[in-house]
Amino acid sequence: MSTEKRIQERDVVIQTIAKLMIPFIQLYGLYVMVGTEGAGGGFQGGTVLAASFILLVVAFGVDKGRMKMPEGWNAVFKSLGLYLYAGVGGLLCIIFSLGKAEYLNYCAIPLAKIIGGPATRGFWVGNIVEVGIGVTVMAAFVSIFYDLVRKEEKKEAKE
Repeated sequence: MSTEKRIQERDVVIQTIAKLMIPFIQLYGLYVMVGTEGAGGGFQGGTVLAASFILLVVAFGVDKGRMKMPEGWNAVFKSLGLYLYAGVGGLLCIIFSLGKAEYLNYCAIPLAKIIGGPATRGFWVGNIVEVGIGVTVMAAFVSIFYDLVRKEEKKEAKE
């Protein structure tokens, strides 16, 4: 590669298709995360959401991607996802049972007395915990992608 900075021209077709596809990809990622009955899908949904942000960067460039999803937001989303999973999902069970229940034992939550244990587990695992996992995975993958892009930018700047 020459020492001149590589200039990439953006393709109108790719940008138009990306503008049309990104909202549907994100909607599908949310559906995979919480749209199904029962547990499972948080990791897969987070991966699909991360892929939509990566598509945005590929189609419109790193600057626009960093404008839409700043790196500071990645830290917030990673922390929020971990809080939803471990804090709300796990520690809340211990707090409501006054230290008698196990970590992530959702039957200790007062909601279990109203709608029953299995339904409470399904609600917490299917909604709260899966969203926490999905948000954390999405933010982690986008952060890894930004790190790889930054490494490439530094390598090009040296040349």
